[in-house]
Amino acid sequence: MFTGIIEAVGEIKAVTSKGQDISLTVDSRGLDLADVKLGDSIATNGVCLTVVSLTGNGYVADLSAETLNRTAFAHYEPGQKVNLEKAMLPTTRFGGHIVSGHVDGLATVASREQSGRAIEFWLEAPASLAKYLAEKGSVTVDGISLTINAVDGARFKLTIVPHTSSETTIQHYHAGQVVNMEVDVIARYLERLVLGEKASQSAQNGLTMAKLAESGFLK
Repeated sequence: MFTGIIEAVGEIKAVTSKGQDISLTVDSRGLDLADVKLGDSIATNGVCLTVVSLTGNGYVADLSAETLNRTAFAHYEPGQKVNLEKAMLPTTRFGGHIVSGHVDGLATVASREQSGRAIEFWLEAPASLAKYLAEKGSVTVDGISLTINAVDGARFKLTIVPHTSSETTIQHYHAGQVVNMEVDVIARYLERLVLGEKASQSAQNGLTMAKLAESGFLK
């Protein structure tokens, strides 16, 4: 579990193909790894990765085909800057919101505009995730806990203050860039909860046991 408060900006040093999977070597730079052990989790651009090796100045993590299919990591190369956050502790100050490190989809930066000392971004989310976007609600973009300041369909606006810009990779965002997106985990659970008993029904083609019985397939 994470909070979305970025602790350091690292850099991908190597991407090694392992068949359908890859091994990722990250230079963690300013991230203190003194308390990190093998098997610990580090959110890397919003993706919860397991440390399989420590390199002295960073760590190595394995990414499955599932992770590559669902995140922007499929397009990353050595030199890519990434936001880093270690898994939270029970004593961690909760400055952001609940972040699981499980990416829901990819959003695209639609525009970037300076607004005083802040930067305003409009991002386009997948249509399937639009229902989770709410004005003044929370969203995680490349691991950063951010507040949504406006919503227009599947588009949402972010206003980035100078501190957030200087401490994360968001300062380099440009129109057309694809980023990892995680919606508010509470919204996801609420959606499932309000289904009530319908939650036990199969979503595949609307098929349920009752429908099979009605069609004579079950006796």
